[in-house]
Order: sequence, then C-alpha cells, then structure tokens
Amino acid sequence: MRQRLAHMAWHVKFGSAAVATLLAGWLLAGQPARAIPEAPTEAPPGALVTKILYVGKRYAEPPPLSLLDKILSDEGAQGARLAIKENNMTGRLVEQHFELIEVVAGEKEDVVPKVKAQLDEGHGLIVADLEPSDLLAVADLAEAKGAVLFNVRSSSDELRQEQCRSNVFHIIPNWAMRADALAQYLIWKKWRRWLVVHGTTPGDKDYVAAIRRAAQKFGAKIVDERPYEFDAGSRRTDSGHQQIQTQMPLLTQGAPEYDVIFAADVGEAFGDYLMFRTYEPRPVVGSQGLQAVAWHRSFEQYAGTQLQNRFEKQAKRVMTERDFTAWLGVRVVGEAVTRSAKNTPADVKAYILSKDFEVAGFKGVGLTFRTWDHQMRQPILLSGPRALVSISPQDGFLHQKYLTDTLGFDEPETKCRFNK
Repeated sequence: MRQRLAHMAWHVKFGSAAVATLLAGWLLAGQPARAIPEAPTEAPPGALVTKILYVGKRYAEPPPLSLLDKILSDEGAQGARLAIKENNMTGRLVEQHFELIEVVAGEKEDVVPKVKAQLDEGHGLIVADLEPSDLLAVADLAEAKGAVLFNVRSSSDELRQEQCRSNVFHIIPNWAMRADALAQYLIWKKWRRWLVVHGTTPGDKDYVAAIRRAAQKFGAKIVDERPYEFDAGSRRTDSGHQQIQTQMPLLTQGAPEYDVIFAADVGEAFGDYLMFRTYEPRPVVGSQGLQAVAWHRSFEQYAGTQLQNRFEKQAKRVMTERDFTAWLGVRVVGEAVTRSAKNTPADVKAYILSKDFEVAGFKGVGLTFRTWDHQMRQPILLSGPRALVSISPQDGFLHQKYLTDTLGFDEPETKCRFNK
C-alpha cells in the first residue's frame, strides 16, 4: 500500500483530469492478477479523439544467445497496445478517447513513405520504434516538421547530441545514461578499475565511448580495452561451450589488475559468455551481467508488479525494455492530453516541455523531459539476469536541480543545438 501511495501521491494536482488520472491509477493498481477492464473501442459521442501512430520496422536481428529468451515478433507493439487501454481507462472519465494506429515496415521496405502517408492524414503523434537512420529520415520529412516523435528504440548518444532534432523526444535511456548509472554504483562499491571488453558493431563503439566518458566523469580507471576478435562459430552446437570456454580466458588474461569487466556487446555476440569463464574471477557489468536498463522482468517496486502482471496477461510473455519504452511513449501522450484537454502535436509538445508535466513510470518519481536535448529523465535499474541489484542515481551523487540529471548529458555538457 505504501508503494502505491508513493507512486500516486505526486499525481494529485486538483482538477477533473487529475482526479480521473488518480482514479484510473487506483483501479489499475488494484488488479494485479486480472486483465484491464475493456475500455470502449469506439469513441463516445462528443469525445476528444486522439490518434497515436506506432511506427516500427522488422530489422534483421541475431537470435538470442540463450534459448530462455524467445524470438519476439511483437516487441514494442505490445507495450503500446497496453498503454492505449490504460489511456482509455482514464479518458472515458473525462470524455476522451485514444486510438492506436500501427505501421510496421518489412525488413527490406522503406518506412519513410509509409509514415509520410500517415502524416498526410494528420497523424502527427508518433511512437517511433526505429533505428537512428530511419528515425532521422522520418523526423526530417517536411511533413513531420510539426509532428512529435517519441524514440523508444535507439540509445544512440548522437541522437541526443550533434544529430538532435526539435521534434524528437527520447523515452529510452541513451548510452551515456546507462554507463553513468553503472559507474555510480561501481564507484559506490569502490570498484574503480575496469577492464573494457567490446565488440565491433556501431552500438558497441557507442557504448565504449560512453564508458570512457563515465570513467573520466566519476574518477574510475580503464586499465585496458580489448576487442572480441574470435569467430563465434556455432555457439549452440554440442561442442560450442568448449570453444567459448577456451576463448574467454584467452581474451581476458594478462590484463593489469582490475575490479570488474565492463562489457560492451550490444549485438550480443559474446557478452553472456564472459560470466564464469574469465581468466580472473571478476564480476561482469555493462551490456551483460549487471546491466543498466529502463525496465527488467524482475522489477517489482513502486507497484511495478501490477504493470508486469497486466502486460503478461495481455501478451502472454514478459515485458521487455522496448515494450516498456513503447508503453511509456503512449502514456506520455495520454498524460499530456488528459491534463491539458488538447491533442494537437503542438499542444502536446508545449505541455510536455512545461513545468506542469510529469508522467508515472513505476519508478517512484515523476518522469520529465530535459529541455536541452529532449531526453526523458528517469531512474535507471541496475539488474542482474534474475534480480534487481540497485537503482541509480546512487546516494551521494548530487545535482542542484534533478538527481536524475547526474545520468547522461547535463545542460552544460550538451552539444545539441535545435536551431540547426
């Protein structure tokens, strides 16, 4: 009960929209084992109708290293669908209705014409489950100038720095936030010496850059950096474990004394195999081992269990990070429209950048956006494979305004210039 009160208390700002949000939140939080009651599928007469566009693409992705993780074809979309139900639970109390339009391009299709057609129809509130090149191509459309895009997939720092766009808001944490969240915990543990082991994909290189930045920012030392250059081969064959058992000691032996291995393996080529196979007995953090994430299947604090249960009831599987960020993107729109009673992209953008906006994300504090790069401020979960370990920001890391601004690029550090 105390967790629910902590999660909901900051909602109370008086007015019909706030009361509706509060009532709906209590209704949802009180149903941990049941599906959300069905909201009307059609807009009631006279309701304010808000249409949200979910845009995705079936990118070629490697299969998970572990058979415990299944290949998903609806990742992200399921989170958006759940959020639409929740938006309508609140909306029906204040004569508002929300609809989700899903546009998903095939692996070899160009997603831009599909989005352009939707923009021509006036659908300018977009949850973008896209890689950076496609996200920028959509954001730079002339028709998208007045749209609002919520990035729920890419952690690229460049999208928040040199390649920032004024019509793009970032729900998912960037690499700098993730590296800083882990760095704070490692400093708190006095594990200041890091051996960095990385892959060669663009994401791996971005994460390594963020790790270097975090080490300098918080006073840690990278004792060595080592690329993974082995041929992964057939890792799921009968003899695959023998190959890996030989590779990992070779990869990690002979390094200067270190406290942890900081893995940067965004493409999941080798990181899971570092654990228990390194030359020295050391913990693994980063893209595998202890990870910094926006959401994790083990998280249950601040009524997180209720969200996990509702999602599993709907999707018949656990909620992934991308499901959560897509859910949160749709909820941002719902929160803004419910409270402001306005639903044009310009009105939504103005409200979410105002001092009045914050959205519940089951993390104990209201989540807001940074004005200088449109990154969402949020606590970062530090989780092992099966259990939550900690939440950053860590105690003792202070900021003059928002503790969450100790994670990632603070305003004095930003290279984002929206006027360009």
